Amino acid sequence: MIRRLGFIAISAAVWWIGVAIWIGIGPRDDTEPKAGAALVLGAAVDGGTPSPVFQQRIAHAISLYKSGRVGRIIFTGGKSPEDSLAEAEAARLWAMARGVPANVILTEQQSHTTFQNFSEALPVMRDARIKGVIVVSDPLHMRRAMVMARSLGIEASASATPTSQYRSARTRVPFLLRETYFIHHFWFFGA
Repeated sequence: MIRRLGFIAISAAVWWIGVAIWIGIGPRDDTEPKAGAALVLGAAVDGGTPSPVFQQRIAHAISLYKSGRVGRIIFTGGKSPEDSLAEAEAARLWAMARGVPANVILTEQQSHTTFQNFSEALPVMRDARIKGVIVVSDPLHMRRAMVMARSLGIEASASATPTSQYRSARTRVPFLLRETYFIHHFWFFGA
């Protein structure tokens, strides 16, 4: 009995570490394909200003647009009680202040989780007749994001931000552990 429990514990630990490595490696960024839009996953807003993490996502989507890889940008994310703007609206204003035309930007302002970012973006994509998207988020978030996008039938490729606020081991390890937990949560419970 003790050997079986030990084997189960070791197997679980190996599995967990393997998944964490898989997340850490992340999906390969598709550097060539074009898509109808960049779908930017929401992140925190400080009052009405995108947080530094969110600014990096927005800036990366802008570079995809300016390089001609996407024709539109979809910002996702709802409003927290402590904020004056929804994440998507704050992102829209930030991008417009950096030269992105208003008619290029679409938003969904209801979501509060990664899965909701995708599920709430689906009607926006349908209304705008956008089939394929390039998903934009942080490198450690991309693996779970892509699993979720594909589970909803979204034709998606990955493009992680080239820079990240999560650079030191002190910030990367908790984020990696969080993502490892949440991908298991999604696999078992579905959202």
